[in-house]
Amino acid sequence: MTTDTATQNRVKIFDTTLRDGEQSPGATMTHAEKLEIAGLLDDMGVDIIEAGFPIAS
Repeated sequence: MTTDTATQNRVKIFDTTLRDGEQSPGATMTHAEKLEIAGLLDDMGVDIIEAGFPIAS
């Protein structure tokens, strides 16, 4: 178990834009758009990116 205070107090960001973004009726993203969004999320320091499900996204 980690006892480092900085680690214990860190908030992790979990983003679902790429999955939830395509769940809205009529909303679609191209492969290039998904890659661009993933890159921007990474640039912003997002810890976890939920990219979607192969059968649905």
